[in-house]
Amino acid sequence: MNKIPVYFMPGLAASSKIFERIVLPAELFEMVLLEWEIPLNNESLTEYAERISKKIKHKSPVLIGVSFGGILVQEIAKHIDTRKVIIISSVKSNIEFPRRMKIAKTTKAYKLIPTSLLLNIENLAKFSFGSKINSRIKLYEKFLSVRDIRYLDWAVEQIILWDRIIVDEKVIHIHGDDDDVFPIKYIQNCIVVKGGTHIMILAKYKWLNENLPKIILE
Repeated sequence: MNKIPVYFMPGLAASSKIFERIVLPAELFEMVLLEWEIPLNNESLTEYAERISKKIKHKSPVLIGVSFGGILVQEIAKHIDTRKVIIISSVKSNIEFPRRMKIAKTTKAYKLIPTSLLLNIENLAKFSFGSKINSRIKLYEKFLSVRDIRYLDWAVEQIILWDRIIVDEKVIHIHGDDDDVFPIKYIQNCIVVKGGTHIMILAKYKWLNENLPKIILE
């Protein structure tokens, strides 16, 4: 039996190490981990997605993306045939953005974010993973690997200016009810994980290991 290829895309500035606790049955699935690359000059999200899509070597893979990685896999799916697209702790359109992100877009306030400050691991952790990080900085030093100012400037802009307003109904959305980056009250049609925060890829890995195989095979 051919294994089902499952490609994983991490969240903003994170490395694929955030998936180290995710284990899918090896007899059924082949797990492939993707990494962020530094964007080219003036590269749009669409162009970036097309470039990353060239790294996908299997036909009709499952794409799983976390947070900003969830936005990216939805864009990649425009360029290749997919078996399934699953997003975790992410959004299906800019309508699901919290108010502060919509205001940042309207006022262009995102241009004022001093992204150079995000090169500091504590600030980057708060920005990428939400405010509830307190004593976990050591953990984030391990997972947040992309500390390149060009990438950070680009990524913040691509998220805020993401122009998708029509949801792809085939996208499967898994979301925690305690996500402080993308609060659940703005999210529609998702599989809710009780107690799941924005970093539930790390904290709720047991739930994900138990349920992802069923979700993929359904």
